[in-house]
Amino acid sequence: MIDHAHDLASVRDATERLLTAVAKLDNAAVAEPSRLPGWSRGHVLAHLSRNADALVNVLEGRPMYVSAEARDADIERDAPRPLDPQLADLRTSADRFQRAGDAPADWSRTVELRNGVTDTAARVPFRRWGEVELHHVDLGIGYELEDLPAEFIEREIVFLTERFTGLAEVPSTRVTDGTRAWSTGREAAEPEITVQGPAPALLGWLAGRQDGSVLRAEGGPLPTLPTL
Repeated sequence: MIDHAHDLASVRDATERLLTAVAKLDNAAVAEPSRLPGWSRGHVLAHLSRNADALVNVLEGRPMYVSAEARDADIERDAPRPLDPQLADLRTSADRFQRAGDAPADWSRTVELRNGVTDTAARVPFRRWGEVELHHVDLGIGYELEDLPAEFIEREIVFLTERFTGLAEVPSTRVTDGTRAWSTGREAAEPEITVQGPAPALLGWLAGRQDGSVLRAEGGPLPTLPTL
């Protein structure tokens, strides 16, 4: 069962780790490329700030973004800012998200995200947690997949394997770290492929952050996953 209050606390902790790490950068470092193709670190930080505001919209019953074009334009507008405005925006937008999450609400209600995707309100804090943790890694400033909290790694693997379940273009796949196992891809009586490796590496592959070269695939080549 999703515990939104627990996840809100986890978002707060992850955000503090992020803010502490980013505060050690300088203006030149913020302008340097991130690990995401075509995005500087400033793009990643701007996205995180605008995503916080977008999820406030979701929790308060408004469209997540005015449009895809407006979302992209906001990120491009905010990306070139120097460190101090980036930090201030990241902190204040995170505070707005926490206040929206702390407000009394029906957490069982259905909310709408981007592209017509729906979910329960209770899952929104976990989605924000994922944004903060994975994009912290994307900054390339010393926080790696192996540094992610173990609880987050396991839950994000569950989230992503569920996301790819039933997709015809992904073969039926068993994903395992040698202790735990998850299923994904098209439905079949038995998995066509087994992918095994350390949990952080499995997450990196599922989340499109690594190519999976450190993983072992049995029964066929490592499946190609859709872009998130």
